[in-house]
Amino acid sequence: MLKAGGSAVDAAIAVQAVLGLVEPQSSTIAGSAFMMYYDAQTQKVTAYDGRETAPAAANEYYLVRQNLEDPNSLAPVPSARRSGRSIGVPGVMRMLEMAHNEHGKLRWNQLFDNSVQLAEGGFKVPGRLAAAIQSNAASLALDANAVKTYFHADGSPYQVGETMTNQDYARTIRTIAANGAQAMYSGTIAQAIIAKAQQDKGDDAANTPITPSLMTLNDLANYQAKKRDAICFTYRSQYHVCTMPPPSSGGIAVAQTLGILENFDLASYGPTQPETEGGVPTVMGVHLVSEAERLAYADRDKYVADTDFVPLPAQGVSSMLNKNYLKQRAGLINPDQSMKVATAGDFSVNAGIDNTVEHGTTQFTIADAYGNVVSMTSTVESSMGSFHMVDGFLLTNQLTDFSAQPVDSTGNLVANRVQANKRPRSTMAPTLVFKGTAPGDFYMATGSPGGGTIIQYVVKTLVGALDWNLDAQQATSLVNFGATNSANTNVDSSNTSLDLTALIDGLKAKGHGINSSAQSSGVATIMRIAIQNQQIKYVGGVDPRREGIVLGNGAL
Repeated sequence: MLKAGGSAVDAAIAVQAVLGLVEPQSSTIAGSAFMMYYDAQTQKVTAYDGRETAPAAANEYYLVRQNLEDPNSLAPVPSARRSGRSIGVPGVMRMLEMAHNEHGKLRWNQLFDNSVQLAEGGFKVPGRLAAAIQSNAASLALDANAVKTYFHADGSPYQVGETMTNQDYARTIRTIAANGAQAMYSGTIAQAIIAKAQQDKGDDAANTPITPSLMTLNDLANYQAKKRDAICFTYRSQYHVCTMPPPSSGGIAVAQTLGILENFDLASYGPTQPETEGGVPTVMGVHLVSEAERLAYADRDKYVADTDFVPLPAQGVSSMLNKNYLKQRAGLINPDQSMKVATAGDFSVNAGIDNTVEHGTTQFTIADAYGNVVSMTSTVESSMGSFHMVDGFLLTNQLTDFSAQPVDSTGNLVANRVQANKRPRSTMAPTLVFKGTAPGDFYMATGSPGGGTIIQYVVKTLVGALDWNLDAQQATSLVNFGATNSANTNVDSSNTSLDLTALIDGLKAKGHGINSSAQSSGVATIMRIAIQNQQIKYVGGVDPRREGIVLGNGAL
């Protein structure tokens, strides 16, 4: 798309259409997404919100009661996730069409040729897709469309490297290419989505009962993507960072973490041997970042949800990112001892705590020849979503990102409770960075999949680049580390070429519990750097822990 003169938005649409085919365990054309867009001509940053919504008929008990009005009702079956109750009103295609109307250069119907060709001609099954099919076989077996697509006639799942086609997907994409995103929200595709979401029994021999969704055609027809004001802030008076606002909690948490870290000389605690895949992080570097994240997650868990329904405390974003407030929060960090679990900041709001863990997602980052940049995170939620499949694509289980219970253990209402037409909270945090104190001198774009740990992956990458002077690949490859608001600190030990023994021992000495399991990040980073003769070059970093690729044409 870029070689044909297309914009970053044109390319993003083409990428999403392909990913919905070849990476359905992570994203879908019936899913949700957040996009950060930089327009080089106007030097403006826009946040596009394509998050799903709950149906109009949903209430706060939508995920825990089959009969919403009966407090003694049984829970949705086979589970909230596998039932129709987890399926949200899709948003990604509406969002992409909105962005294309404003920033596209190629015609909409030019953007889908690659996905149609792959769906009709076939593609080699990637390793992560094969593993997802295998691990979710029992749930996929309840859906005849999923069985037809992901299993051979003898019932065996597709394996790595086998050629898979998806003729239903090709037909759907052709319809969207010809008729626009509206094809997802009215007409035969919309009717098929509703019929599938409202299915009350499985297609298996036992006709396994399934609690249906309460989503209707009106919910689809009424869905609107939104443009929101990006969260932008200065970092160390050298960088202007812009990221996603609510209903994502990721942007606020990333911003708070960096704002807290501004109060420490983090540059003194960079990794050793950075030339080796980013190197080995230092004990103090990981300690400070993890403690800052605990504080940010504490605020996120208590205060952040869809602000169209539940406003942020005090003066909103400006209060939560106030430099004095974050300096006060930084003062809670003991350099010698982990706080283990942080308390949210006091904004005099009685709000319940919700630490619901999100899953899934995919990330891509694009810069075009015009200087425009896209950082976009897209999701189906958990691997293979709700396992409901229609017209060649999966429906999400995105509504399980809501708090299943409307109140916490103290009886306070949870900000992220289910409400009709509300968007569930997310941790997705596509991010843009500029040199200076305003948009204009673009420097870096990044983001990652990874569910509830996205915040940690993005912070690690930003700190690696901005504080530790790592290049795009080093910052992306750097050992994943960080913490939610819990006693355990994550230190990804999957890279056996790095000796992390001293790091882990040092963190334990400071009271950190350690989770050393592999972290399924998928960081995608672009940096804009000057080379000889004042030429500008974009360089990319792709996460070695996940399937991905860097493509480009070199110097511009």
